[in-house]
Parts: sequence; structure tokens; C-alpha cells
Amino acid sequence: MRKEKNSGIRFFERYLTLWVTLCMAIGILIGKYLPSIPRFLARFEYAEVSIPIAILIWLMIYPMMLKVDFQSLKNVSKSPKGLYVTWITNWLIKPFSMYIIAYVFFYVIFKGLISPELAESYLIGAVLLGAAPCTAMVFVWSHLTKGNPAYTVVQVATNNIILMFAFTPIVALLLGLSGVTVPWDTLIISVILFVVIPLSGGIFTRQQVIKNRGEAYFKNQFIPKFNNVTIGGLLLTLIIIFSFQGDVILQNPLHVALIAIPLTIQTFFIFFVAYFAAKLLKLNHSVAAPAGMIGASNFFELAVAVAITLFGPTSPVALATIVGVLVEVPVMLTLVKIANRTTAWFPSDRIKGGVMHEQYH
Repeated sequence: MRKEKNSGIRFFERYLTLWVTLCMAIGILIGKYLPSIPRFLARFEYAEVSIPIAILIWLMIYPMMLKVDFQSLKNVSKSPKGLYVTWITNWLIKPFSMYIIAYVFFYVIFKGLISPELAESYLIGAVLLGAAPCTAMVFVWSHLTKGNPAYTVVQVATNNIILMFAFTPIVALLLGLSGVTVPWDTLIISVILFVVIPLSGGIFTRQQVIKNRGEAYFKNQFIPKFNNVTIGGLLLTLIIIFSFQGDVILQNPLHVALIAIPLTIQTFFIFFVAYFAAKLLKLNHSVAAPAGMIGASNFFELAVAVAITLFGPTSPVALATIVGVLVEVPVMLTLVKIANRTTAWFPSDRIKGGVMHEQYH
């Protein structure tokens, strides 16, 4: 039973919080005792984009995009209600609830602990996270909750299409409300660089590999080659970023915890919004659980990329998005446990002749 419980999530992903913590510490120590390293890396910038970090971010995103099968979009019309839950939660609720929760904590509850300037920066980082629902890690959460793989792919695929068009205006709208002037051209370029291009490359690669070697080879041999690339890129990115952030963190260690509090509350809130909506619609658990996970989890690679592009790797905004990485795995694993303990809330899947038939309402 223990082995089955842990199946589906690789070693690095299972202990991602530990690796993130270690990389944060390594980065801080480098910034403190080897400051020549971050100064050297800071030389390689173009249009406020750190070239080393940009390369690592591509390593993070590209393998994820390989997993998105847009061919599944043809089945969307057969079972739309689960998609409606995903879309409404992710784009009409999540960004705005993140803004409200973060604003209350940073400007009201934590008013005596952080300056207005830091409150604004942390709010911006929170908004970037809130406007970027999960792209790939949701496949892990879906597997651990016995989610329907094909339906999860459609949820993620359509979410990515909406992301391309909705991320920029939503972030600009919310940041405008906080008094921040957003350079639209830079934000659009960020979305193109870190979403559109790698997504297009992933789709092209997927089609070519399947065409030449077959789908079995693609799933069983090609994809596993990238198992540790995303995590490796993420961890190296954290080391670089935290080497830039070393002094700020050492001077204000409490701020990491302060940022984590509203992000954690937002994650639980959004999960239950989608989860209870699916329950009211009487959707199967295999659809309801992934719907909640997609909204609760964040596409933190994109959030980090945009934060770095807009405000630089040494900014408090980048720090706020990185804290999102820190809280991601432990919080999501807690939600996985909750989902697995509440399967009785949802209709059972019908099994005929050994084949599961999903009851999409």
C-alpha cells in the first residue's frame, strides 16, 4: 500500500520542498560569501532579461509542453461541465481572489511589518502567480487522485489556450489597480517567449516523434528522458535568483513566511471553490479532483519568468513568486490527501466489462 501511495510522483518532485529549501540556502550563501558569482552572471542581460536564467526557464517549460496533447481538444464538447468549472475558477475567480487576499495581508494585516513599497512588490508577485494556473504538475496531482488522464489533458490544454490571451490583460488590469504601470510590450514578449514558443515547440516535437517513432515510444522512452530536466532547471534557477537575493533575505527572513501565508490560504480557497462546484454539478471524482488541482496549483515558472523580465532577478517581486514554489508541493500534497478521502462525495464511475466509463454530466 505504501508503495502504491507514493507511485506516480518522482523522487525529486516528492521532496521538491526540501530541494527548494537547500537551493535557497545555497544561493543565499553564494550571494553572501561569493558575491563575484552573481555579479558575473548579472553581466549577461539583454533587455532586462537574464540570459542564464532565461535558458534555465526554457529547460523548465519545454519538457512540460511536450505533455500537452492538443488532439484531445476534439472531445471537449462531449463533456463540457468539468471544463466550465476549470475555466470559471481559473480566470473569473482565482486572479481576483489572489489580489484581494494578498492585498488584505500585505497592506492591512502585515502593515506594521513591511513597508508600502515591499507590500506593493509582494502583491505584484502574488498577482503573477494568481493569473498563471498550473500547466504540467497537475498531471502528477491528477494521477495521485486517480483523475481521468484524457480529461485532465483537455483541461490543461484549453487552459493554456486561454492563458495565451487572458494572462496579459488580467495581470495588467490588476496591477493597474495597485498603481503599477505595466509595460504591455514587455509582458506580451514574456508570454510569447515563455508560453507560446515553447508550447509550439512542444507540439511540433510531439507530432514529429510520434510520427517517426510511434506514440508508445514517445510516452515510454522519449518523455522520461526529460524527467529531471524541469526540476533541475528550476533548482539551478533558484540558486541564481537567491544568490541575487541573499542580502535581502538575510536582512528580512521573516518576509518569506509572510509571503507564504496568503499564498497558502489562496491555494486552499481556490481548490475548494472548484471542488465544491464540481460536487454541486455531480461530476465524477476523476474530473472534479483535477479541476480543483489545476486552479490551486500555479504555473510558477511563468510567474517567475515574467517577474524577472519585468522587475529583474533581484526584485522583491521575483522573491514573492519564488515563495510560491516553496509552498507548492507540501500544500498540493495535502490537497491530494483531502481529495482522496472525499471520493464518496461524488458519483462513482461505471465499470462495464472491465472498462471504466466516465459519467460526464
